[in-house]
Amino acid sequence: MTDVFLTGFPGFLGSAMVEVLLERHDEDATVTCLVQPKYASEAGQRRAEIDDDVDADAETRVELVEGDITDPELAVDDYEGLVDETDVVYHFAAIYDLTMDRAPGKAVNIDGSAHMADFAAEADADRFHYVSSVVVAGDYDGRFTEEMLQEGQSFYNYYESTKHMAEVQVRERMDEVPTTIYRPGVAVGDSETGETQKYDGMYAFVEGLVEQGDNAVIPAPKGASDGEFNVVPRDYVVDAIGYLSGIDGSEGKTYHLADPDPPSTTELVKILGDAAGKERTFVVPYPKGIVKGLLETFKPESELLKSGGLEYQTWPASFDCSNAVEDLEGSGIECPAFEEYAETLVEFYREHPDIGTEGMN
Repeated sequence: MTDVFLTGFPGFLGSAMVEVLLERHDEDATVTCLVQPKYASEAGQRRAEIDDDVDADAETRVELVEGDITDPELAVDDYEGLVDETDVVYHFAAIYDLTMDRAPGKAVNIDGSAHMADFAAEADADRFHYVSSVVVAGDYDGRFTEEMLQEGQSFYNYYESTKHMAEVQVRERMDEVPTTIYRPGVAVGDSETGETQKYDGMYAFVEGLVEQGDNAVIPAPKGASDGEFNVVPRDYVVDAIGYLSGIDGSEGKTYHLADPDPPSTTELVKILGDAAGKERTFVVPYPKGIVKGLLETFKPESELLKSGGLEYQTWPASFDCSNAVEDLEGSGIECPAFEEYAETLVEFYREHPDIGTEGMN
């Protein structure tokens, strides 16, 4: 019997991961989810939905424990008991907000990851599965491998800094607990259903396209034809983690769960234009430096400026996915090409206009 401890439920990736774990482990295995008190009701509803989705007796096998990763002992009633009962740890919880305030960002993304590494070590866990992000590359110019981390790069926003600092801490503890690190690309909706929890990032292009007529015009910085826009569907990220976390060969490895052959920003916009049924989609270049300067002068609190959103459209980093591609070979799991599921994402956006830009924090 395996007792799994997971953070990030009932979030976008964490919820899907629980389904994968219930299906992978035998019926005696349990999954304990650390849930923020403010999401307790939503977590209960999601657990009931899992029962309907996968018929895995989630009401019995999924335990919901209220707590908080910003506390060294996770703010749970019986920390020592939780330590004693845990075999494997999956840490998904994080604030994903490119304009985050520094205090909560540090408390959740940096300190919270340190507390989870401590917990995994105290539990003498068989494995600590830590979910990082490709944004640890920051403004690195060139091919960023799965072994690289501290390469003298700078960061476009504090979110990137927190993910980098958190992964540094996790790596420093890898001699204490067997660890696997996953760096997803920017997660978008499910490739089969389009389902997503929020519309941010790439969805700004979708919004701009669907609001226009047969001929659409989307502005993008000069260099958008050269910079890669690396997005991945949720199901690929979750399925890949589900498979890789179950093989012995993944211990000690870092995996880029990114698109190994991503489109450029310009290509991505045109693919979305086709998916939205546009007869023509024009990507009009503008000088990024001038626009950035104007924003700094006249609108310094602009979310576009604070988030580094201008930079992501000409991101100089590209991501080597060799570990992921090699270890997923034969599993049937691979990142689909963006053009294969772009229409699904657009259809979901049109059918669910009430979803906002805010995720769970």
